[in-house]
Amino acid sequence: MASPDGSRPATAADVDAICASLPETERTTSWGDAPTWKVPAGPKAKGFLLHRPPHKNATDPTTGEPYDDLLVITTPTEVEKRALVDDPATPFFTIDHFNGYSAVLVQRSRLGELTVDELREIITEAWATKAPKRLVADYFGAGER
Repeated sequence: MASPDGSRPATAADVDAICASLPETERTTSWGDAPTWKVPAGPKAKGFLLHRPPHKNATDPTTGEPYDDLLVITTPTEVEKRALVDDPATPFFTIDHFNGYSAVLVQRSRLGELTVDELREIITEAWATKAPKRLVADYFGAGER
C-alpha cells in the first residue's frame, strides 16, 4: 500500500518505523548485542532484519575499513537476493560470508537511493519470509500490501 510520503527517499529512521508497523514484530538483539527485528514477538521469534556490527569480512573496497552501518535484510529466496544484488540501480550487495544465505546487505547511508515504498516492500517481504503463515495470510488478506 503506497503512502503519501512513499516516494520520498528512505532514511535509516524509516527502517525501524517500517519494521515496527508490521504485525507481531519486536526489536531485540542477536549475535551479541546487534539490534535485530524479529517475528513473531516472543521465544519463537525469527530475525528478518539485523543491524550488523562492523566485521573484517565486510569492508569498503575503497578504504579497506569494515562497514559500520550495515543492515542485513532477509530475502525470500536466492533468486530475489540475486535480483537485488545484480541490479545496478539498487544499493544492495552481498559478501562471501552470505553465500548460500538468502539475505542482502545495504549501508544505512545509502538508503536514500531507495524510496520509502521500495524499502517498505523489501522489508515486508523479509518479514513475510520469517512470519508464521497465518500471520502473513491475515496481513496480506487485509489488503495491506
